[in-house]
Amino acid sequence: MKPFFAILGLMILLNAYSFAQQNKGTDYKTSLGLKYYPGSMSFKHFIKKNTAIEALWRISADGVRFTGLYELHKKMEVVEGVKWYMGGGGHFGIWSDSWKSKYPASEGGFAFGIDGVIGLDYKIEGVPVNLSLDWQPSINLIGYTYFEGDLVGLAIRYTF
Repeated sequence: MKPFFAILGLMILLNAYSFAQQNKGTDYKTSLGLKYYPGSMSFKHFIKKNTAIEALWRISADGVRFTGLYELHKKMEVVEGVKWYMGGGGHFGIWSDSWKSKYPASEGGFAFGIDGVIGLDYKIEGVPVNLSLDWQPSINLIGYTYFEGDLVGLAIRYTF
């Protein structure tokens, strides 16, 4: 039994060392945190060097909404660690009775639409923190049809 715990401890130390080494630079592979406006949980993962996917989960009094984005990142030479990005994706949501009472002409409680995104992404050197600021316009196509152009998000995420 003791060799099992020794191997497990060694694996934990190696993983911690690997995370620490990755977080010294200005690049990261995966991040998890919060994005405000609108208030969402944000998970971003790079599937290639300059290509990431981002998943957003928002809960409000109006319901729940899930968004998936595909993002292309390009380095900016102005500041080390800053990238600009753009991309697109889609969302689906389930509206609450509160939302339905505000918009009685809406069809059912399900929503589906498309999203765009353009923004700036900054990984703080030497610290496992990533910041991003973006604009995410969206069009809801199924459910209640509308354009949402006021989604400007500031994300603070832990990188690993």
